Amino acid sequence: MTKYMQLYNRDTISKCLIVLSIIILSGCSSWKSASISADCRPVIFPDYAEVTVPTNIAPLNFMVEEAGHIQASFSHEGNELLKVTGEEGVIQIPLKKWRSLLAQAAGGNIDVYVSVWNEEHPQGVAYLPFPIHVEETEIDPWIAYRLIEPGYRSWRQIGLFQRNLSSFEESAIVTNATDNETCLNCHHFPAYSSQSMMFHARGANGGTILYHDGKLSKIKFNEIGPKKNTTYPAWHPDGRLIAFSSNTTRQTFYLHGEKPLEVYDYASDLLVYDTETGEVITDPRFMTEETLETFPAWSPDGKYLYYVAADAKNLPDQVEEMHYHLMRVPFDASTNSFGQTDTLYNAHVQGGSASYPRISADGRHLLYTWSEYGTFPVWHPEADLRMIDLKTMEHVDVSCLNDPEEADSYHSWSSEGRWIVFGSRRLDGRYTRLYIAYLDEDGNPDKPFLLPQEDPRYNLWRLKSYNVPEFIDGEVDLPDSVVKLFEQEK
Repeated sequence: MTKYMQLYNRDTISKCLIVLSIIILSGCSSWKSASISADCRPVIFPDYAEVTVPTNIAPLNFMVEEAGHIQASFSHEGNELLKVTGEEGVIQIPLKKWRSLLAQAAGGNIDVYVSVWNEEHPQGVAYLPFPIHVEETEIDPWIAYRLIEPGYRSWRQIGLFQRNLSSFEESAIVTNATDNETCLNCHHFPAYSSQSMMFHARGANGGTILYHDGKLSKIKFNEIGPKKNTTYPAWHPDGRLIAFSSNTTRQTFYLHGEKPLEVYDYASDLLVYDTETGEVITDPRFMTEETLETFPAWSPDGKYLYYVAADAKNLPDQVEEMHYHLMRVPFDASTNSFGQTDTLYNAHVQGGSASYPRISADGRHLLYTWSEYGTFPVWHPEADLRMIDLKTMEHVDVSCLNDPEEADSYHSWSSEGRWIVFGSRRLDGRYTRLYIAYLDEDGNPDKPFLLPQEDPRYNLWRLKSYNVPEFIDGEVDLPDSVVKLFEQEK
């Protein structure tokens, strides 16, 4: 039984102290009066109680399990602004009315009053309201992500998709429908721009697909420069350079324990690609066998490259001794050269291992994923998000973002630096789903909320994992000819 199902059981309502009360009729013909009220809040899925949302988010549709008829009224400062009814315990809020509600409540709270009717309470039960805070700061209009079955080595359908955060519109950027032998991964965008992107197509006719300045191209890095395949990308804010790690990745499967497998690198280096000249820029310090560097990320001003690094070990025997430090190095774009490296998080001293450094738009905060060891935290139940204030070099408490039992991993910042999106397996321990959270200018986070869906049950029905969420400023429209670049030759 999943944690979600454990939340919803036949004893939920009976555990609340039920008291008789009279609910005044609203005047709406389909609106009912519940005969009793509870002194507790409803248990809803997704859990949207006390979350902070932007003024342009899609409706926070929710459900109460084992309910039949359900009603929800939405108030702001004591004024009822919207009423919604539903069946099968599902509340689906009309989009236009929701947008109007958010606009009226911007900077304040929406109080949600829920009543349900079920077999145990055929006359209805009304619950105490729960608040939703509406932050005046908007969020980027779109996110891009990969959808994939949570398997280990095989797949059937893989695609890069995009979602309009103001509605429920989802569309494919590119998929492997024409060649299901191809794996698509590691998509990235320069400065949140939907007008340029890159991704890898792994397969017989694979390479790195680049869409830039209205042109499509395929780069085979194993044939140029140091002739190394590229893996994790970071597009420089100026749109010209792309930093890559080059990783030789392997897997080990466990017979016992909480984790089914471990993913690790035998070798990994850093390099930079110039999209204008086609040159591959390297630094001897980041091309050695003694040190493994991976997960590059630029500062918003492009003056620093952040990454993680670990001493090489005898793998897989010493995989639990792989501890990655958090590093940064100055970069001079005029000369394409690096300065002296700096260690921000010393894993030998502070413990654990760092992955996925990402820097806020104002350059102040660095969010990363912590795990006990290694560099692939999605399979580590203990994996959590952690954050460093780059002004003070002190850690900021972001524990409210994390689930104590399941992995919280890949994350990215919005363009204004007040919102993050990250992947979490907290619902069932297997499928990675997306959560969004607000952080104030000091980096203090609010409770994260699950990506809204038109039908909240879709969060459980969709048997795909969301992978590498990235904010973008609009809808990506790749030329149809993009699939020709990675189709196998006949």
